[in-house]
Amino acid sequence: MSVLSISIIVLILLMVILFSSIWVGVGLTLVGAVSIGLFTPIDPFNVLNNVLWSTSNSSVMLALPLFVMMGEILFRSKISENLFKGLAPLMSKLPGKLIHTNILACSFFAAVCGSSAATTMTVGKITLTELQNRGYSEELALGSLAGAGSLGFLIPPSTMMLLYGMLANVSIGKLFIAGLSPALLIVVSMMGYVIVRCLLNPSLTPKDEVFSFRDILLGLPLILPVIFLIVAVLGSIYAGWATPTEAAAVGVFGSILFALATNSLSKAQFLDVMKGTVKTTSMILLIVTGAAYLSVAMGYLNIPTSLTRLIVTMGVGKYQLILILTIMYLILGCVIEGFAMIVMTLPLALPLIINAGFDPLWFGSYLVIMIQVAQLTPPVGFNLFVISGLTGKDIMLIAKYSLPSFIILMLAVVLITIFPDIVLFLPNMMIQ
Repeated sequence: MSVLSISIIVLILLMVILFSSIWVGVGLTLVGAVSIGLFTPIDPFNVLNNVLWSTSNSSVMLALPLFVMMGEILFRSKISENLFKGLAPLMSKLPGKLIHTNILACSFFAAVCGSSAATTMTVGKITLTELQNRGYSEELALGSLAGAGSLGFLIPPSTMMLLYGMLANVSIGKLFIAGLSPALLIVVSMMGYVIVRCLLNPSLTPKDEVFSFRDILLGLPLILPVIFLIVAVLGSIYAGWATPTEAAAVGVFGSILFALATNSLSKAQFLDVMKGTVKTTSMILLIVTGAAYLSVAMGYLNIPTSLTRLIVTMGVGKYQLILILTIMYLILGCVIEGFAMIVMTLPLALPLIINAGFDPLWFGSYLVIMIQVAQLTPPVGFNLFVISGLTGKDIMLIAKYSLPSFIILMLAVVLITIFPDIVLFLPNMMIQ
């Protein structure tokens, strides 16, 4: 049987299983086992044994539960409430006023959480009610939260980047740092959009809000713990003082101190933290193992090599390839979630990207931004579901409000494709 026929069969099997109710990790493992068993003389269970050992016996894997635990602790603490109180006076002088707290609070929380859903949920619980009570535009409030909440995937530490780094065998530390510049670009663009909209239409924000200089000074200490955690985790990685695993341990210790200082970590809450950490970590590890197994299976079937050869013979240029992948990810983002997007496409897309001359570090940031876009596209856009659950608003209405954020994310994709140094500059400056 030809490689093309085998590829079509594997792809159909993969789509059928992933669109069923089978867990993603189990489904990927099943597809890998069936592919090796049917189309090669190799024992699929021997291969599975090797994959299980190689994926679990890694120091990178130790960083995963630590970063997840840090996010779980801060999710249950008063960090979002304190962030809003600290940022509100600082943002009051800008056109758009407290709308900017949505964007900045999401950015800060993402930098110590690593989850888009947790970022959107936690910040939204505090800011949406406040913005509504103060008379801010519903469109700007919901749209900015949906867009900025997706930054939980791009701003390190990110579970999506951890997954990509483990599957693509890319330095986790450099991958984390690579996400900072495009994230800053997106944050500034979102704030810029809010400023322009509010300058053109001042009625979108209330006029009677006044914060004194004293309010600003009193708000600064509320932000400092978050800044300390960000500097401790990311700064230690960038400076070469700590590996991602060691930095994650520092982050967990700091988040526990912060939670205890704000009296927001009872015994019951700590038990919930441990349960949430075990559940999330187990889910991700199952997906990682299944994806690694499927990737090995595709290697045995020569699918990536054959596809790369086909693309080369067709004469597809590097930017044409990115355009094709972007359209593919836009379509996939409408029907499946981010983890599935990575594990389904990476075994095929990564060899094509490397052959076209793109850096795997760059592709990690590109892929995560495309997953951010998927958070805003119905019917599966998860951030839309989170905000709908918080407000009771229709998902399609929230998607309409999120359209400016969608456009900003797509423009960011264009910019980092034309100027890849936006992504690669900071990782290349890191201490080796």
